[in-house]
Amino acid sequence: MTRAGRRAFAGLAALLLIAALGGCGAGQIPAVHSEPERLETARQAMGKREYTVAIELLKTYVSNNAGSRDVDEAVYRLGLCYLGIKEWASAQVEFERLIRDYPESDSSGSASFRLGEALFDQTRPKDFDQEYTHKALDQWNDYLASYPGHWLNPEARRRIADVRARLASKLADAGHLYLKLKLPDPARVYFHRVIDEYPDTPSVGEARLGLALCDARQGKRNEAIEQLKQVEAAHPGGALAKRAASERARLERRSG
Repeated sequence: MTRAGRRAFAGLAALLLIAALGGCGAGQIPAVHSEPERLETARQAMGKREYTVAIELLKTYVSNNAGSRDVDEAVYRLGLCYLGIKEWASAQVEFERLIRDYPESDSSGSASFRLGEALFDQTRPKDFDQEYTHKALDQWNDYLASYPGHWLNPEARRRIADVRARLASKLADAGHLYLKLKLPDPARVYFHRVIDEYPDTPSVGEARLGLALCDARQGKRNEAIEQLKQVEAAHPGGALAKRAASERARLERRSG
């Protein structure tokens, strides 16, 4: 690419970045004449998804009003704004601050739930380390224990179920990987972890299928066939049952 072409490309990239930031609330900070007006202006900016404007207003408000009765609301809104612009770690800091410094706040329950969101949004894809997935799971469980009856409880339960399914699936995948490597003993460890730690997830059937394949790999054909029949019965008509039936038929032919 020529120098002129690179300049044109850089200019276009800058325009696209400005346009993208506009969707996240880029704009001029409006003039305010009092602290209550500053907070109200931040609320209005959030309503228009002008998150970067709201962040500047809220940061100033929090700094100027440490003892104000509304400072907890400002901290909570600041965390929401950081979620809005996908600055997950900054959102985490604000929600943790609200829970720690203002535990009696009306926003503390919502902040506890949103902290789980901020943590989960920092997770890596399933094939990588799941440190933040576990942190999010622990946080949502703590939220349910600390704020029973809160309006976000149903959503927290749904998120917990999704996260547990994700973690169980990762363990089942690890078990199948060891099977492919012809290492049934470590594969068993992962399949048993799915059954023991995540018995309420869809991966339990996958783990039972895996254990049957471990038996088959180690020459325990009768035990494997029996387990495969149980998987078929537990998942009638499903893809897992078809896989189990295929493996069972293969073992029965070999036994014959």
